[in-house]
Amino acid sequence: MSADPDSVAPLREFVIEMTRLVERTTEEAVLIADGRQLLSRLIEKDDWLPEEFAQVATDTYRQYLLYCDPLERFSVVSFVWGPGHRTPVHDHTVWGLVGQLRGAERCTEYQQDGAQVTPTGVEHLMNPGDIDAVSPTLGDWHVVASARDDGPSISIHVYGANIGAVSRHMVDAGSGQIKPFVSGYSSQTVPNLWDRSAQVRAAIA
Repeated sequence: MSADPDSVAPLREFVIEMTRLVERTTEEAVLIADGRQLLSRLIEKDDWLPEEFAQVATDTYRQYLLYCDPLERFSVVSFVWGPGHRTPVHDHTVWGLVGQLRGAERCTEYQQDGAQVTPTGVEHLMNPGDIDAVSPTLGDWHVVASARDDGPSISIHVYGANIGAVSRHMVDAGSGQIKPFVSGYSSQTVPNLWDRSAQVRAAIA
């Protein structure tokens, strides 16, 4: 981990720049293009994510809220996967960006045709530094799974809403029917991005 006492500074800077972006435009193509550049800078290094939001579980993947814009124009989430963890087939209903921070994940894309959701035949591997985009206009259905059997994987997700509180859709594994779901979050806390007291004290010492 970084020796920098303000180790979450990269996340804070990302949040600041994303806030400026969503204040400047609501055009999805611009949000995705410019947001991709910001996310790329954030995931260049992996030493800024607090350990509390990188904890792997034994039963299923975890999604930890890192930040939500007060007006819910975007949210930032760390997804933590252990070997064998995978999502159901699901959609998002809003634009989103997924940046691989550690490990590797495999994404299998699906498409909806009426009441049916079927594979498109497109599958790709996400390695550190890779970024994927989703939205109802780009392609919104997929399955994501850990691509490692020897340790955890972590991706950083940015969505155009408070994604844990969005009513979305998933495919029931038993019946194959499309059902509503709300993902929620795996913790009740978020990182403290705004305590810059150590920096300020050092500057006036």
